[in-house]
Amino acid sequence: MRPKLRLYSYLLIILNLLMLSGCASLNHTPESHDPWERMNRSIYSFNDTVDHYALEPVAKGYRAITPNLVEHGVSNFFSNLWDIKVFVNDVLQLKPVQASADLGRFLLNSTVGIAGVVDVASKVGLEKHHEDIGQTLAHWGVASGPYVVLPFLGPSTVRDGFGLGVDVVYLDPLQYVNDQGTQNALYALAFVDVRASLLEATDILDEAALDRYTFVREAYLQRRQSLIHDGVLPPAADMPDDEKIDIFSD
Repeated sequence: MRPKLRLYSYLLIILNLLMLSGCASLNHTPESHDPWERMNRSIYSFNDTVDHYALEPVAKGYRAITPNLVEHGVSNFFSNLWDIKVFVNDVLQLKPVQASADLGRFLLNSTVGIAGVVDVASKVGLEKHHEDIGQTLAHWGVASGPYVVLPFLGPSTVRDGFGLGVDVVYLDPLQYVNDQGTQNALYALAFVDVRASLLEATDILDEAALDRYTFVREAYLQRRQSLIHDGVLPPAADMPDDEKIDIFSD
């Protein structure tokens, strides 16, 4: 099955989860944002095993043989490509000032920064933003739905999982690379680069978390809330019930 067909299948799965989440949300409370915990823990355990025996060793090997300058250049290259997605979501969220800045950032890094390998924009004060379809849906009032762990992809919610599928199918520049071999190689490199960037976070998680699953879940939900509200969280009373997350609740 070609990658784009797999992605469409993935979107259909998330749409089914979205419909199911309507039932799960009828009696939703802040403490029940993980009604599928048993299933989620099983998928988390599977992901953790795959990561431990395959992904983490590859990421460590990549870091061991790749000079820091090259590794940073690769990270900058992919980050610059994904600024296209950020710009589109800026527009969809009606953020003209940020959209202009992010477009300028992409153009500057793509030219002066040599296809994004050098992050020139950050050095001149054009900061990196993070926007995606999940945040755009939240901006327009779509509730998060239950927390869900996606195979291989990790923590998400029904809304954010659907948004991720849309981002990848329509807004990821790599989807428009015609040569299948080149596309697969770029996706593999991007995946390894992202995993390598998380090696330090893995060490912190191993040392700090008594229950890794709960720690990852709460950290993910807190970060998503911060991104959705641009770092300025509204009072809890003004937030939808399924957006009120207490990091200390189980």
